Amino acid sequence: MKIGLFFGSFNPIHLGHLIIANVMQDQTDLDEVWFVVSPQNPFKTQKSLLHEFDRLKMVELAIADHFHFKATDVEFHMPRPSFTIDTLIYLSESYPQHDFKLVIGGDNLNHFHKWKNHGLILERYGLYVYPRPGLNPNYKHPNVKFVAAPLMDISATFIRQAIQSGHSVRYLLPEKVEEYIADKKLFL
Repeated sequence: MKIGLFFGSFNPIHLGHLIIANVMQDQTDLDEVWFVVSPQNPFKTQKSLLHEFDRLKMVELAIADHFHFKATDVEFHMPRPSFTIDTLIYLSESYPQHDFKLVIGGDNLNHFHKWKNHGLILERYGLYVYPRPGLNPNYKHPNVKFVAAPLMDISATFIRQAIQSGHSVRYLLPEKVEEYIADKKLFL
C-alpha cells in the first residue's frame, strides 16, 4: 500500500488537519494517511505542547470513524527531538510492504533544505504538498507532488488561545476532541 505520513504536533488536531488528510487520501494515489504524532518537533519548543498521550488520544478520537486513517505513536519510542528521516527509515524497515510518502504543507518547503537528510527524503520517499494561504512555493523536483486542497488558515495556536480566553471552538475541532479538551480542562 501507498501510505501518506502526516507528521505533526496536533496540539490539538483540528478540522483543517482532517480536511487535508481526507483530500490527500481521496484525491491522490495514497491508500491511507497515517497521523504521526510528534512528541517533540526540532523546530518547536516543548513547553507549549500538551502531553504526547493527550495529543495521540485526540487524534484517535478525531479519526475513529475513518477507515483510511491511522494514528501512530512511533516517534514516542524514538530519540528526541524527532527527525523525519529517522522515522521514515524505521517505518520502511518495519513495514517493507508499504511505500511511504511524506505529506507536508507548502510552507514547509521554504525551510525543507534545513531538514536532516532532506535529499534522502526526496529521493527515497517523496513529498505530497498541500497549499498554504499566502504561499506559492516554487519547488521543482520529480518526487514532489503538489495536491490541490482547500486553502485554510486554521491554526492550533488560534484554537488554544480561544480556549484560554473562554471562546467557542465549535466548528474548528471534531466534536469528540472538543469534548475531550473540555472534560480534561486542557489548554487552560
